[in-house]
Amino acid sequence: MHIIDFHTHAFPDKLAERAVPALAKEANITAALDGKTSSLLQSMNRAGIEKSVICSIATRPEQFSKILEWSHAVASDRLIPFPSIHPDDPAAAAQVRRIHEEGFLGVKLHPYYQNFYLNEPRMNPVYEALQACGLILVTHTGFDIAFPRDRRCDAQQILHVIENFPELKFVATHFGAWEDWDRVENQLIGRRLYMDISFSTSYLEPGRLRRMMAAHSPDHLLFGSDSPWTGQQEEIDRVLALGLENPFLSKLLYENAARLLGLSGTDSLPSK
Repeated sequence: MHIIDFHTHAFPDKLAERAVPALAKEANITAALDGKTSSLLQSMNRAGIEKSVICSIATRPEQFSKILEWSHAVASDRLIPFPSIHPDDPAAAAQVRRIHEEGFLGVKLHPYYQNFYLNEPRMNPVYEALQACGLILVTHTGFDIAFPRDRRCDAQQILHVIENFPELKFVATHFGAWEDWDRVENQLIGRRLYMDISFSTSYLEPGRLRRMMAAHSPDHLLFGSDSPWTGQQEEIDRVLALGLENPFLSKLLYENAARLLGLSGTDSLPSK
């Protein structure tokens, strides 16, 4: 069984020792790993995961260069870093182009940690640059366990972005919008939109998970664990317990991610 984890986090070792305990306390959760790339690789080995996408988050504009440098340092055949730009940086769109020029495949954004709304006009140059460069955008969507429930990245805002930037490779995390799944079912399911299922399998009842998966395009679903905040093996076990059949299961766990990352011939969005 081939598996790509499309949503993980890791940090430089010294930063991980401080950041993971602090973030876990802030969110009132227990981290499954310590946030180091060595621990992520060990977890991947145990779970039989071939590749993981590492999603970085720049919480200040000046972090861009350090994140880019670290992303180069950890990139490998098995670890695929997505650097981050900060919306407050006036050079954000240019930094998107630099990320592309330096060979990375995508960018991570987080409206809560970066203090923006998905549909803000100032984000348009960033989306335009991402679309023009063919980069993947992975963004946190829905509410966030560590923040008040301000609607920074809900279904309506997602629709605004994908309708205005139809060629943007947009990945809505946490099955479309974390803990806002009624709106996901009403507004997003069935759209030409990638969704990863990270940090959702333990919050959604299995029957609802299967229903939502069945209603969305099987070519637009991605497996993600959100490691270190959840265990990769535990997330795989929850997916397998759903009783999904092939070829759907293979698409979810591997084939869609491989295509999107350009690992299997084409990274173009399939038609709905």
